[in-house]
Amino acid sequence: MDGTSRVAVVTGGLSGIGRAIAERLSAGGMRVITGSRRGGCLSADIAGHALDVTAPESVAAFTESVLRDYGRIDVLVNAAGIYEEAALKDHSEALWTRTLDVNLSGSFRMIRAVFPIMQTQGYGRILNIASVAAHQGMAGNAAYCASKAGLLGLGRCTALEGAAHGITCNSLSPTWVETEMLQGFMAADVARTGRSAAEVRADYAATNPQGALVQPGEVAALAAFLTSEEARAITMADYQINAGALW
Repeated sequence: MDGTSRVAVVTGGLSGIGRAIAERLSAGGMRVITGSRRGGCLSADIAGHALDVTAPESVAAFTESVLRDYGRIDVLVNAAGIYEEAALKDHSEALWTRTLDVNLSGSFRMIRAVFPIMQTQGYGRILNIASVAAHQGMAGNAAYCASKAGLLGLGRCTALEGAAHGITCNSLSPTWVETEMLQGFMAADVARTGRSAAEVRADYAATNPQGALVQPGEVAALAAFLTSEEARAITMADYQINAGALW
């Protein structure tokens, strides 16, 4: 098969990094299906289905629907994720459970669902969106850091089990990416501090030695390669898109 015959699933594909990856893969000729709780379509070229990665029955229904409509699943990008801050002393059980259920367990459920399909095909590309927080940690983000670090371990296991079946599994670990989520954080900082939007944005950018925020398209560019035919020999790897940043 050539790349234009491949079918890609992107969770969390309606916004942020997931959207950028979905659009990049579609532009490269893949048939792309996004999965999100909203279930909407990005465009006429990118299909969308309802998906709740915290619900095993939703994951099963979504996977069966894609397989029924397209006949195969070649690429899985786990981009669905949430981010909430709380100091350890204020960290509720609910926040911990909710974050790990979406960021880590949700990715596990998706991998578990598509792995047998890819195994039968003798081909698969799995990509997990982790974070530099998985490597460095962030005060006030215990659940988020744990969930993203867990993705690295999950990916290594998946890579080893898939190696004999033409299945690769890698991860990307970006620093701050200028998505809708980050724009929301910056808007909240503006409202709280009374500073200008430009000043707040400059503060976020200054956390990177390059002095600039990472753009979603920059993450999508590497994602497109790692999910391509040419990336056959790259597996069990994690790539930091960190603009030189160390937390």
